[in-house]
Amino acid sequence: MATSKDYRLGEYAFPRGWFMIADAAELDTHRPLAVRFFGKDFALYRGRATGKVVLLDAYCPHMKTHLAASNGTSYVVRDGGGTNIEGDAIRCPYHAWRFGADGKCDDIPYHQGPIPANACVKSWTVVERMGAVWVWHDPEGSAPEWDLPSLPQWDDAGWVRWKIDHLGILNQHPQEVCDNIADYGHLNPIHGSIVERYENEFRGHTAVQRQSGPHRTLVGVAGVNPVLDTVTTYHGPGVLISYLTGMFNSIMMIAHTPVEDGSIKVWHGLMVKSPSGSAKVSVTDVVAARQFQATALEAFSQDFEIWQNKAPCTSGLFIPSDGPFMKARLWYKQFYNPRAMRAEFLDQCEGTYVPKGVAPYSEPAAV
Repeated sequence: MATSKDYRLGEYAFPRGWFMIADAAELDTHRPLAVRFFGKDFALYRGRATGKVVLLDAYCPHMKTHLAASNGTSYVVRDGGGTNIEGDAIRCPYHAWRFGADGKCDDIPYHQGPIPANACVKSWTVVERMGAVWVWHDPEGSAPEWDLPSLPQWDDAGWVRWKIDHLGILNQHPQEVCDNIADYGHLNPIHGSIVERYENEFRGHTAVQRQSGPHRTLVGVAGVNPVLDTVTTYHGPGVLISYLTGMFNSIMMIAHTPVEDGSIKVWHGLMVKSPSGSAKVSVTDVVAARQFQATALEAFSQDFEIWQNKAPCTSGLFIPSDGPFMKARLWYKQFYNPRAMRAEFLDQCEGTYVPKGVAPYSEPAAV
């Protein structure tokens, strides 16, 4: 398993950015989730008082008990009606110390006197959006550098929201996945695309791929416009949003989050504008949207299969016609180094790039 050091990415093992940590549907107010990302264990739960999503470091400072890993035998859980979530706080299943959403211990049932100041765990910046839970991760511990993407279509009654596909753990470094944003050369062999127009653009924390052409997996249906236009953007290193026009107007989300240094957890989703063109989706629209999401997942699985069966590309034999791989890798390095070094990488990669032999992209119709 290749690590960030093997890819010579920079100072940090894990990057800075917004990352998905759960499908919002996984969270209820009755049980916390034990999750692991960035080589760390966490307790994730939804508060019973306000519904607020909370992410805390997992281990109680008292005796290092996991706050979210109880199987229900503890009377803390039994007496809590099957949960150790209390209001927006959580009680340790071992000695019943209670930690608020801010990570500070605010109650020790058997203790008289002040609670020690160091009786606390880290509380992380989390946002619930687009049907998922996202965390801001920064090795420097700073506030978010950019906003988590949002989609106005999410609250539009004329769009079918995605149902998140859980693809599980991929034992590859995320560098292998992010390479895809600049991989012009794979579009025909893997996806059956005949690319007519293509370009990449790197600006700040975003990396964009724009391409147009027939795509056998996504639009290979008789009587349907065979041309697929996609405008795909990485918003930082872990959140990909892609606008697709062709068979249906749709928006794809792919999220991947480091679990260990060299492995990631991956999710996929696809929103679809009402196939019938109505202002409010019908049952028939939902069925059609789910079918198209399954087709989109099939297309993504074509990439996923390759990643599952390849050696780490820590030093590739790249050629000019591949696409701007080295620019993409320079862009990616900014997230593995202190913010003070950001300009050093962006000065070497920002711009728009078109592979030799293909026409540049022009603006698509608005989705």
